[in-house]
Amino acid sequence: MSEAVIAEETVPDDLRVLIVDDHDLFRSGLRNLLEEQGVHVIGEAAAGQEAVQIVRELAPDVVVMDLNMPGMGGVEATRHISSVAPLTRVLMLTISDQDNDVIDAILAGACGYLLKDSSIQELMAGIRAASMGESLISPTIAAKVLQRVRASTTQPEIESTIRAELSDREIEVLKLIANGKDNAMIAAELHISPKTVKNHISNILMKLQIDNRIQAAVYAVRSGIV
Repeated sequence: MSEAVIAEETVPDDLRVLIVDDHDLFRSGLRNLLEEQGVHVIGEAAAGQEAVQIVRELAPDVVVMDLNMPGMGGVEATRHISSVAPLTRVLMLTISDQDNDVIDAILAGACGYLLKDSSIQELMAGIRAASMGESLISPTIAAKVLQRVRASTTQPEIESTIRAELSDREIEVLKLIANGKDNAMIAAELHISPKTVKNHISNILMKLQIDNRIQAAVYAVRSGIV
């Protein structure tokens, strides 16, 4: 996520959100905050298994998911949700900034990762991004994840795949994604429209057979092209 000021945007009237957290007070407080912002909260769950069941029945657009819960935790629940309802997007909202937790959540299919000390504006931006199939994570977490991936062994075969599958322009976009740029920043840097950026990102995800831009960033860094 960019640290730039987040533009005020309205939430689609039909956006349906499920809140998953094992703390009752946090859930009710978050529900009130989201409803004040015009979000339609379709339900709440206190654990991962319950969340998966609700997703099966109600197919929300976005799940705001805690990480550490009794029984099935957030990562496992995200993995199940990605399998049974691929159009439902999961946004992690947690107190944990541990590298392994972040990477596990992203690889399980989460398209965003925010800390519980985020502002309501940041959370709303994350929900909006998730609802559009985009990704948003806290800047400090994004930096930590990519630093961790850079420290691991690169996989040259991934670079070969990237260079074989993507156009030169798509590779430019992928590199900027891996450097933490949002769509507006990529558009400005490459002197193209935000719509063109979105088209490029869609093509990148399709060609590389990955789910979201955070996974694309990890993929790019593992390849060694950035």
